[in-house]
Amino acid sequence: MVFVTNTLFLPQNFVALLALANPFGGTDHEVAPWFHQRLTPAFVAVLRAFTDFGSGEWIGIVVFALVLFFAWKRWWPSLVTLIVAVPGGMLLNEWVKILVHRQRPFLDGPFVDWSGYSFASGHTVGATLLYGQLLLFILPCLKARHWRLFSILSAISLVALVGFSRIALGAHFLTDVLAAILFGIIWLALCVVLSRPIRRDSLRSQAAVIFPEDNEPVLVPVEHVAERDSNF
Repeated sequence: MVFVTNTLFLPQNFVALLALANPFGGTDHEVAPWFHQRLTPAFVAVLRAFTDFGSGEWIGIVVFALVLFFAWKRWWPSLVTLIVAVPGGMLLNEWVKILVHRQRPFLDGPFVDWSGYSFASGHTVGATLLYGQLLLFILPCLKARHWRLFSILSAISLVALVGFSRIALGAHFLTDVLAAILFGIIWLALCVVLSRPIRRDSLRSQAAVIFPEDNEPVLVPVEHVAERDSNF
């Protein structure tokens, strides 16, 4: 039984099972070569500019800046959600890559300098997680419908451009990108569900207090309110 289980989940057999269940197999092996044959230095320069929006370096810079901002504002639930959603999801995707063990469409040739495995696209996962999580942070603050629509379209466009650039550069198959987007959406949804108790507890730890000096409502921690009441 152990032998059968180990044999079934060997990387090469796992890939074979995916190939049998992949309805986009033919498209996979048509789209990537079609773009790869038409690559020019100018086209590659544009594609690399797009793909940078999903690079680990760029995502690391944005996440680090947000962590500092949330820590400064003491928005701890948002900080925890950000770290789990973006870096956590990207690390999980690396584990998926090792498990699936799928080779990239092109390993050598002009404009090709890839390393690692293909499924699922790390750049696309990173873009989906980062811009999706930013969208979840921003949307509740936007009241105007046109700004909400603009934010949604911007996030979708950035993810689409990153995914397209990875396919056109020959770094990934179409299914690598589609799976990355799906994985990113599912992971973000899971993070939203799991973060609700944290946010609920955070809201319970705050209270609105009206100070007679300026009659302006101010949110302060409940424990501070208790200390203030005990002093009277």
